[in-house]
Amino acid sequence: MNQDTQKQKIDIDRIDLEKEREKTTDQPGLIAFPHTVGGAVIRPEDKGKIKGRAVSAMRQQTDKQMQQLYEQAQTLARQAQAIKERVDISERIYEAEMNFEPIIAHTYYMYQKKNETDVLSLVSPAEWGRSHPYQAYVAKVTLLSDHTWEVEAASDD
Repeated sequence: MNQDTQKQKIDIDRIDLEKEREKTTDQPGLIAFPHTVGGAVIRPEDKGKIKGRAVSAMRQQTDKQMQQLYEQAQTLARQAQAIKERVDISERIYEAEMNFEPIIAHTYYMYQKKNETDVLSLVSPAEWGRSHPYQAYVAKVTLLSDHTWEVEAASDD
């Protein structure tokens, strides 16, 4: 620089205050850039990256919740299937011949006659000895409090 430009003084009367006022603000917290030379650096955010992370986190959480609901639905389906099987077995037992009134929480034995009808008995297969009067042993069953039957042991046949 030459000495003429270094020695030049700023003429305050020549400064246009209106133009300078346009370069500054009364509310610096609302602008998207630093308003002074020493101000903090403000970098614009990558909105795509922010949204991508948020969507990824949302997907992870909802996938986890959907998996839990799926597992609960499977458990309910298994329980419903077990109840249906218990009802089917109970209907078969109630259609069987029985010469007594079954008592809740007691164990009974189901056999099949030669004419393929079912019979409910108080006598276990081991108690018959050699004089087994039925064609086949079907199952060991217990009467539950809801008057359905639970199969404790079924024959291999």
